[in-house]
Amino acid sequence: MNSQNLWKERYLGYINETQKYLRYIFNGHLVFVMVLVLGGLAYYYSDWVKTLDVDFPAEWIMAVVLSLLVTRSPINTFLKEPDTVFLLPLETKLKSYFNNSLLLSWVMQGFILLAVLIAFIPMYTKVTGAGGRDFGIILVVLLILKFVNLIMRWNVLKYQDPSVSHWDSLIRFILNGVMLYFVCSGANIFFAIITMFILIGLYLYYRSAAKDFVLKWERLVELENKRMNSFYRIANMFTDVPHLKGKVSRRKWMDWLLSFIPYGEKSTYTFLYARTLLRSNDYVGLCLRLTIIGSVILSVFTNMWAHLIVTFLFLFMTALQLLPVWKIHEWKVWVSLYPLPAKMRESAVIKLISYFLFFEDFVFCIVLLVKGEWMSALATLVLGLAFLVGFKNYATKKIKNF
Repeated sequence: MNSQNLWKERYLGYINETQKYLRYIFNGHLVFVMVLVLGGLAYYYSDWVKTLDVDFPAEWIMAVVLSLLVTRSPINTFLKEPDTVFLLPLETKLKSYFNNSLLLSWVMQGFILLAVLIAFIPMYTKVTGAGGRDFGIILVVLLILKFVNLIMRWNVLKYQDPSVSHWDSLIRFILNGVMLYFVCSGANIFFAIITMFILIGLYLYYRSAAKDFVLKWERLVELENKRMNSFYRIANMFTDVPHLKGKVSRRKWMDWLLSFIPYGEKSTYTFLYARTLLRSNDYVGLCLRLTIIGSVILSVFTNMWAHLIVTFLFLFMTALQLLPVWKIHEWKVWVSLYPLPAKMRESAVIKLISYFLFFEDFVFCIVLLVKGEWMSALATLVLGLAFLVGFKNYATKKIKNF
C-alpha cells in the first residue's frame, strides 16, 4: 500500500464531500444576510476603533484571542471507523500520511489566523501605531506557534490518559498567550525567545515520552468524526445530511425545566422535543455558545445600531441551527404512530425554539442593562419580539419544505 496515494484519495474524497454541501450553503439566503450584517458590523467597528486611546488593552485582547486559536489545533486525519482494523497493522508505514495531515492542518488553520489578524489590524494600529513590519512579525510568530502546537498536539494524542490532553491544552494556552503578549506589546525579544524555548522544550519532552507509544486509533477516529459533524451541522440547515451523528447526554439536573410542561395529550410533542433539545449536545451547547459569544460582542460595542445588528445576527444563526431538530425523529416509526395531528408536532417544535430564542434575547437585554444602555436594551427586546413573530411564519413554511 502506498500511503501517499491513500492520503491523496482521502483528501480528494474530503474535498468532494465538502463541495457537495457548500453548493447548498453558498446558494442559500444565509450568505446574503451574513454579508449585510458583517458589513454593518465592520462599519461600526471602524467607528468604535476611532474612539480608542493608548490605554486600551489591545495587546491583551489580541494575545488571548489569538492564543485560543493557536492552542486549538485539530488535525485533519481523514480517518474512518474501518481504519481501526484495516490500517492498524500498517501504522509504522503511515508516517508520510500523517505528515501530510499535519501540513494540511497547518495551512488551513494558518489562513484562519491570518483572517483574524487582519481583523485586529485597525484596533492594534490605532492603539500602538504599529506598521506593516510589526504585523509581518506577528504573522510569522503565529505560524511558527501554530506548527509547534500541532506537532505537540499530535504527540499528546498518543497518551492513554485523557487528562493529559486537558492539561496540555491549558499549559499551551498560557505559554502561547504569554508569547503573543510579548510580541504584540513590543517587549524585549529576549522574553519571547525564552517562552519559545519553553514551548520547544515541552514539545521535546512530549516527543520523547510518546516515542514508544502506539496511535490511539479509536480516539483519532472519534476526533475526526467530531470535526466533520461540525461541518455537517451547518450543512444540515440547507439540505439533508445522512452522515450527521448527534451525541446525547442524560442531563438529569435539567429535568426541572420539563416540570413546566403540563401533563396531557396536547403536550406530547412538546415534552418529546423539549427532552430532545435538552439532551442533545448539538443544540444545548450551540445555544449557550452563541449566547455567550453574542453577549461578549454586545458588551464591547456602544452604538445602539450595532447592538441591534449583533442581536439580529445571533438570533438568526441560532434559529437556523435549531430548526433542523424537526427532522431528528423523522425516521422513527413510533413517533409516526402517535394518534395526534401532525400540526401539533409542528407547533411544538416552533414553540420550543421560540423559547430558546427568547432566552437568548433576554440575556442580551440583561447584558445591555448591566452596561447602563437602557435604550439599547429596550430596542433589543423589541427587535427580539419582532424577530420571533417573523420566525414563526418563516419556520412554518420551512418545515413544510423539509
